[in-house]
Amino acid sequence: NNEKSVPQLLIRDLKFEKSLAKLMFSPDQENHPSKAPVKYGELIVLGYNGSLPNGDRGRRKSRFALFKRPKANGVKPSTVHIACTPQAAKAISNKDQHSISYTLSRAQTVVVEYTHDSNTDMFQIGRSTESPIDFVVTDTVPGSQSNSDTQSVQSTISRFACRIICERNPPFTARIYAAGFDSSKNIFLGEKAAKWKTSDGQMDGLTTNGVLVMHPRNGFTEDSKPGVWREISVCGNVFSLRETRSAQQRGKMVENETNQLQDGSLIDLCGATLLWRTAEGLARTPTVKHLEALRQEINAARPQCPVGFNTLAFPSMKRKDVVDEKQPWVYLNCGHVHGYHNWGNKEERDGKDRECPMCRSVGPYVPLWLGCEAGFYVDAGPPTHAFSPCGHVCSEKTTAYWSQIPLPHGTHTFHAACPFCAHQLAGEQGYIRLIFQGPLD
Repeated sequence: NNEKSVPQLLIRDLKFEKSLAKLMFSPDQENHPSKAPVKYGELIVLGYNGSLPNGDRGRRKSRFALFKRPKANGVKPSTVHIACTPQAAKAISNKDQHSISYTLSRAQTVVVEYTHDSNTDMFQIGRSTESPIDFVVTDTVPGSQSNSDTQSVQSTISRFACRIICERNPPFTARIYAAGFDSSKNIFLGEKAAKWKTSDGQMDGLTTNGVLVMHPRNGFTEDSKPGVWREISVCGNVFSLRETRSAQQRGKMVENETNQLQDGSLIDLCGATLLWRTAEGLARTPTVKHLEALRQEINAARPQCPVGFNTLAFPSMKRKDVVDEKQPWVYLNCGHVHGYHNWGNKEERDGKDRECPMCRSVGPYVPLWLGCEAGFYVDAGPPTHAFSPCGHVCSEKTTAYWSQIPLPHGTHTFHAACPFCAHQLAGEQGYIRLIFQGPLD
């Protein structure tokens, strides 16, 4: 009896080995022998120094990593329904699939159905906390230390602001599109939204406040230079900016540029700006551990206050909001670093401007804070420079880079800002070189 069952066992074993081999050499496994999920990249919100003021919670945080999903959830356009009455449009958009409706008039709506795409993953960003949104973003208030500072603001960020579609196979290209699908899998462009028919008969449109993108030249490196801000349409086409943020008239189409994100691309949602970092780019960026080592190195040199002769030290990364007694302070006009003292604090100056004891130049006197969000650094240089007027400290190349990036502000202005707190930069350059005094012994 036992002898008969042996061949059966062998057959079963062979079957098992075959299925095992299939598992081991599935296309995914060939490219990524390690078990770690594939990371497409990360989105980092400008204006936060490593986390939201009251801590990161769930889908609301200062940094969001996009990983390959266990199962593809991307969509691509399929059937176009042209002369729809509002009732017919409603019937189509009620179907259990994604669609974009373009209302041309009260009598006519164009509905574009979207079908499942097994080659892409979709990630949605917006102000809404509904389930289709993967990354919840609220308005950034410059220098806000707590969420209560941000609540009173009337938000200009769209509830379903944009979507990013990532290719599931190498090179894992990420593309951005304006607008996101809501809980009923629809995007509605009402009568007032800018929309049009393209040359090949397709529909396209812009969202109310628009999604702006800027790709830096030379990637996100020491040699980066700012690119040109563009607007991205619902179908991912690229346009020059409108005259004001929500103007009815679209800009000119830019044929030779694409909606493909690259390392260092900036995405502006009118109220918050996000930095896109690719997985490869992040691999070349300093880590929080690296920044911590630089902090310890600068503290080990025992910089001193030239007035009180007390040793200064940057507080630990975890204590980045409370001024410490050993905290270094700087005179923003000259860069001389001191400890906190009352020398040269003349009443009539409101306590805002102070005279530097070293060189007598008069200007703001502020505490220095280490920039803890490693994703904003363009290199791994030592923390020798500070943004003005906020006092966030990082490498020289990083201050030089961000000081030349015009970030959208309000509906039609741009200005450079500190990436760690979103404060508008001041002074000739927007940053200063720090001059530390070493110990006298």
